[in-house]
Amino acid sequence: MRTILVAFASLALSLTLGAQRPAGAPNITTRQFGDLAAGPYNRLVIRNAMVIPGHGGPPAGPYDILIEGNRITQMVPFDPVSAERRGGAQRLTGDRVIEANGKYVMPGMIDLHTHLRTLPEEIEYVYYLKLAMGVTTMVNAADRGLPSAMEEAKKSEANTIIAPRMFPLTSYGAGTTGFSRLDLDNPEKAPEVVRAMKAAGLRVISMDPLGWSLELVTAIAKAAKENGMITSFHLQPSNTAVTNAVRAACAGITMIEHHYGYAEAALDNKSQDFPRNYSYGNENDRFREAGRVWNYTNKERLLTTVVDSMLKCGVTLLPTRVVYEANRDILRATSLPWHEKYTHASLWGWNLPDPAWHGAFHYDWTSDDEYNWTQAFRLWGDMIYEFNRKGGRVAFGTDDNYIWATPGFSTIRELQLARETGMSTLEVLTSATLNSAKTLGEPELGLIRPGYKADLLLVDGNPASNLKYMYSFGDLALDKDGKMFRTQGIVHTIKDGVVMNNARLMDEVEKMVAKSKEKAPKTDAVRAPFLPRGVVIP
Repeated sequence: MRTILVAFASLALSLTLGAQRPAGAPNITTRQFGDLAAGPYNRLVIRNAMVIPGHGGPPAGPYDILIEGNRITQMVPFDPVSAERRGGAQRLTGDRVIEANGKYVMPGMIDLHTHLRTLPEEIEYVYYLKLAMGVTTMVNAADRGLPSAMEEAKKSEANTIIAPRMFPLTSYGAGTTGFSRLDLDNPEKAPEVVRAMKAAGLRVISMDPLGWSLELVTAIAKAAKENGMITSFHLQPSNTAVTNAVRAACAGITMIEHHYGYAEAALDNKSQDFPRNYSYGNENDRFREAGRVWNYTNKERLLTTVVDSMLKCGVTLLPTRVVYEANRDILRATSLPWHEKYTHASLWGWNLPDPAWHGAFHYDWTSDDEYNWTQAFRLWGDMIYEFNRKGGRVAFGTDDNYIWATPGFSTIRELQLARETGMSTLEVLTSATLNSAKTLGEPELGLIRPGYKADLLLVDGNPASNLKYMYSFGDLALDKDGKMFRTQGIVHTIKDGVVMNNARLMDEVEKMVAKSKEKAPKTDAVRAPFLPRGVVIP
């Protein structure tokens, strides 16, 4: 018994000592971002926090956590057994101490597919919302151009701005020169093109329009792996007859985004049953049929052969369910409680039905369409559940800033929709932390452990029991006396050792939204029926 206790004590000591700061290490310069954020620190201590590690294990603790610069270096357990063995050991101290009594620490979340959109939506609008609701790293489409995306990523890496860590998502061939259209279509040129992209500092290749050639897809995926890059595939319905989810997975793609290509891989025929008047360029057609295809696919084949084939080929699923939820209930999507205060006027405008805007296809959107998408969500969820149950990797992404998915809020809703598939809450949190870190190829992210980067969340309440505790407005709960109160959400997001004041970030978002509405239309086709009778809007 003594041998077991000594071994256990040694393990506890190794966690306590962790990765010690090297002797003579330079002092850290602490930057102050007004009252919005500060850090990193020479020694930042979070005391008395329960810890959700990020790999699927349950909460443990409490711990005192020491962060030196941008690294977790010590985790001192103070559970009853550890505390008794330690006796009267002093608590950790530092330049800043955060008392975390009753709060939970978990790794920062990694959003593997998101958007920044363009002006007049301020870039900080997305940054602050994502951070305030737990995203510390994101793969963001280069909506404002590749030079801007790369510059913003560098500023975030240097912690000169308040923003998540960024890995811009770019199309194949972006950031390179000297390649013709024919070169980019030539599988033999793929190694050369991918090397050029890597030399330009890129990590994530978007494969969206390339499904017309399975040979090209395979060549790019192989070259990306050889160069330490990853590939992300939105399988377009225009090409799924050639490259569906199974074929993409077995071509070596890193991750498949969204919902496309799965139902198509299980069809009895080789292509969808497109209506006579279908046009892929008409988004109303495109999204209507993308829901309907789940109703006539071979469900048994989908949940067995398709799932098993993708497992065998080792692809990661990136569902982004939140950005499609409006399709099954558009009235719910347009009346979410945070729109008035936190949805930017430009984003609201881009969401309104308009054939000219991507993702603004909810005109002539019928009850049949909502039924088809409700059924699609159920079967899609069953497929995700089976894939996860059998050992496949499910990662995390939102594709927000489109289709009524307001940044930040959609982060937490995406977690809830993953839980809806049947995955356990701890599995859902793992998808957003360690699974996404592994998919991105970032071995120092995704866990709370000595030696890992200090990307973590301090949550008021246990997110493993209630994901809604992570909304900026928290959730209603009862105290020990049975009185109702509202929790505080994620109190602090810490990215690279920089501590965010999340309540203040949300204050700034509120100001941006209020300003955005000053010159925006006061009514529109969505809001008009619900204005008070007799009210005149100038």
